[in-house]
Amino acid sequence: MSAIAVYDNDCLREYRYPWYMPSPMRRLPLPLLEFWSFGIKEALSCAFAVSFFITLALSKALPMGDLPRYDFILIVALAVQFALVYYGLETKRELAAVSLFHLLGLALEIFKTSPTIGSWAYPEFAYSKLAGVPLYSGFMYAAVASYMLQSWRYLSLRLAGYPPHWLAVTLAFAIYLNFFTHHFIGDYRWPLTLALVAAFWRTRVYFRPMVREFWMPMPLAFLLIGFFIWIAENVTTLFGGWQYPNQTGGWELVHLGKISSWGLLVVITFTIIAELKFFSQRKESENKLTN
Repeated sequence: MSAIAVYDNDCLREYRYPWYMPSPMRRLPLPLLEFWSFGIKEALSCAFAVSFFITLALSKALPMGDLPRYDFILIVALAVQFALVYYGLETKRELAAVSLFHLLGLALEIFKTSPTIGSWAYPEFAYSKLAGVPLYSGFMYAAVASYMLQSWRYLSLRLAGYPPHWLAVTLAFAIYLNFFTHHFIGDYRWPLTLALVAAFWRTRVYFRPMVREFWMPMPLAFLLIGFFIWIAENVTTLFGGWQYPNQTGGWELVHLGKISSWGLLVVITFTIIAELKFFSQRKESENKLTN
C-alpha cells in the first residue's frame, strides 16, 4: 500500500461523514467521494445565486397582482440575505463585504443603463428603481460575493503566492475603473488581463472537498468562475432579469465576449474578500499575542 493510500485511510478513520454521504456511498473510491463532496459544497455555496434564479422563474410564472415583478425580486433577495446572516451562514463582517460589492455593482448598473451608454436595460416598471435601475440588480453582484464567501468556508480555501496587497488592490481598482472609462478613452481590458495573469501567475488557490487538498492556478479559477457566471447570465436574461439590445426582439445567447467581462469582475470580488480574510487573520493573530 502506498504512503498516499495509508494517509487517506488514516484521514478517513477520523473523518465525520456529512449528511450527503450515506453509508452505502462511503464504500466508493476516495476520488469519487472527493468529487461528490466538491459538487455538493459548490452547490451549497451557490445557495444565494440559486435562490435568485428560482425567484426570477417564480416572478415570471406567478401572478404578481399590483406588485411589480422587480419589486417582488428585491423583497425575496432581501429576505434571503437576512436569512443567511440570521442562521450564521454569513457573518456581519462578511455582509459588509457583500454590501460593498452590491453598491459597486449598482453604480456600474446605473452607468451602463444610462441613456448615453445603453449597454442593457430594465424595461419593466418598478417602485424600487434608482436612475432607471431596479435595486435588486445589486444583488446579482452580491450573489457572486456570497458564492466566494461560502466556498471559502465549505472548501477550506487558502492562498499561496498571493501578490503584494497594494498590487492586487490597484489592479482591482483599475479593472473596475475600466468598465466606465472604456466608453471614453479606449478599452484596456486585455492589457489589464495580461497584468492580472502576470501578477497572479504564481498564485495558487488550495481547496479541500473532503480529506485531500487540491490546488488550481488563480488565473484559471478567475476564468472558470467567469464562464459559469456567463452561463448564469444567459439563464437570467431568459427569465427577463435584464435585457441586452440584441434581445429586444426575443431572447438570444449572451455574447461570448461577456465571459472576459465577468472574469474581470470576479477579480474585483475576489480581491475584496481576500483582503477581508487577510484582515481577519491579522486581527486573530494580534488577539492571540495580546491574550
